[in-house]
Order: sequence, then C-alpha cells, then structure tokens
Amino acid sequence: MKALILAGGPGTRLRPLTYALPKHLLPIANKPVIEYGIEAILHLGIKEIGIVVGKETSEPLQEHLGDGRRWGARFTYIFQEEPKGLAHCVLCSEDFLGGDPFVMYLGDNLFQDSLEGLLNAFKEAEACAAIALKEVPDPRAFGVAELDSSGRVRRLVEKPKDPPSNLAVLGAYAFDRHIVEAAKEIGPSRRGELEITDAIQKLIDEGYKVVAHQIQGWWKDTGKPDDLLAANRLVLKSLQGLRNKGARVDESSRLQGLVALGEGALVEESEIVGPVIVGDGARIVRSWIGPYTAIGRRSCLVEAKVEDSILMEGVRVEGADWPFMGCIIGAGTEITLHGGGSLQLVVPHLSRMRSSGGSG
Repeated sequence: MKALILAGGPGTRLRPLTYALPKHLLPIANKPVIEYGIEAILHLGIKEIGIVVGKETSEPLQEHLGDGRRWGARFTYIFQEEPKGLAHCVLCSEDFLGGDPFVMYLGDNLFQDSLEGLLNAFKEAEACAAIALKEVPDPRAFGVAELDSSGRVRRLVEKPKDPPSNLAVLGAYAFDRHIVEAAKEIGPSRRGELEITDAIQKLIDEGYKVVAHQIQGWWKDTGKPDDLLAANRLVLKSLQGLRNKGARVDESSRLQGLVALGEGALVEESEIVGPVIVGDGARIVRSWIGPYTAIGRRSCLVEAKVEDSILMEGVRVEGADWPFMGCIIGAGTEITLHGGGSLQLVVPHLSRMRSSGGSG
C-alpha cells in the first residue's frame, strides 16, 4: 500500500508567512505541519509516500524533507503544474500509484487520533473508497456526507446551503485503483477544479462501495493564522513535559505545568506557565511565558511577555513591555519594543521591528 500527501497549495490565506515558507513547513509546537501527516502515515506501516508539490512548494519541501530516509521511508515528489483540485492530484500521481491502493492525506491537516480506523474500515469492507468524517456544528463550509442505514456513503455534497447531515468530509481518505478512472471521467467544478468529492460520487453512482469512518478526536485544517494558533494549542495540550540534557533553569526561575525544554535551552530569572515548548538552544531571560506558547530553536527572549503564540526559529524579542498574545512571529525576526498596551501580530520571516516610548 502507498500514500499520497498533498502539499501543492501556495497557502495564500497564510500570507505574509507563506511568502518565505510553504504553509506545510510552518511549525505547530515546533514541528512542521507536514511532519504530523508523515508520522500518521508511517504509523499505518506505509513506507512508500508520494508528495504532491507545486511551483511554490517543490524546492523548499524537497530541501527540508529529503528522500524520506530519516523516517525509514521513501519519498517520491510529484509535480502539479497548477492547483486544479484534489482529484487532479490523483491524476498527476497515476504513475506513482501504479494501480495500488493508497491513503491520501491533506498535508496541512492534523488529526489527534491515528488513522488506523479509516484504513481498517476500508480493508474490512473491501471498499473502493473510505472517507474520514466528523460531526461539526455548521457543515456548510465543508464537503458533507449522507450515509445510508448500513453506514455506506450515499451522497456527497460540496459546501451545501442545506446540508443533508452534519458530517463533514475531512482531509484523509483511502482508495483503490478505481478512483483514478473516476477522476478521469469527471469535469471541472464551478470553481474550475477537479473535486475529489465528485470523483467519489462517481464511484457511488456506478455502484462501487464507499464507506465512512467517523473521527472521534480533534481535527484541524491549518489554512489560516487563527487555525495555526488553534492547532498549536491542541498539540500543546498533549505535550509531555521534559527537560533535555543540557537545558538549564536557574534557581530564581519558576516552571509550572507541562514545559518541554530543548537541548541547550536556558531559562534565567523567568517564569514559564505551561503548556509551553522551548526549542533547542533558546534563551529566556527575565521574561514571562504563558500557556500555549511555542518558542523555536535558537530564539532569544529578554524582558518579554508572551502567551498563546508561535515564535519560529531564531526570533529575538527584547524589552517588550507589551504582552504578545495570539502572535505568529516568522523565523529570524527581531523585535524591540518599549511602552504599554498589547500586541497581536502576524510577522513574516526576517522582519525588524523597533519602537521606543509611547503609550501603545
């Protein structure tokens, strides 16, 4: 069995962050989003993974992920010239798939639970397709599934005004070879894309078995800044507090709750209230770090107040009397601020911010 991870989208809703880095490499709890998907697939025992990339994501993803060797896997990169829909990704991957069954995973999605239930449902039913579903309060922004009394999928509707159920279609699927033929037979949707929901509906209409697996744990699509922060909170809630060798905390500092300190991290005259993760080589001096904060490796915070934020690699914050709350700070950014008030920022990589005085 093989797997496809879809990582071709440019991430326009995450700009300015994605001007410098593909959305799939933005960190959640100090780990790139796409690596959660890779780990979920490896947990299923699948080692042969195709990664669909686009013009803006191909080079940085290949540079970061490599050939898969460090995961004990083999990666094949599949180029999609333009983002023409999920079913188009399947068509681009036909040679890689070679007629084998496969799991398809959207590279900017996170799941709390293993996808074993999805794969088991697919295998046990001897189905042509299995889709991951979750009950949501308002399904109108999703693809929505209608099931029959036996639990088979009867109908899929993309972003309906009048949803037939509250079961949203999530970013994980299992397919056999028939999905490729179905994708060849559908036409573009109103937005000009080949929709995977249309290809699956084609299978249903032709009498093929399509089953569903309802996800019980949390799930998150990280397509917008608020989604990144929400995913960061969810992952940090399950954090295991640990202090790696070489991490140092002086006697005047206080750590409360779950706090993970990376190799060589330094905490001096500071208070950290977890859940918090601090990357390798980061320095926190005379600062207060509140819950749901991820601080990237080699970052340095001096006299700073940060809560519910993501600070990427190599960020420097100094003299910031203003509390940072709900911020995403790109790698290599330097911020020096003095004065009162509070900040909620999305700052791209390698930015420089200076301020002195003022009341905010």
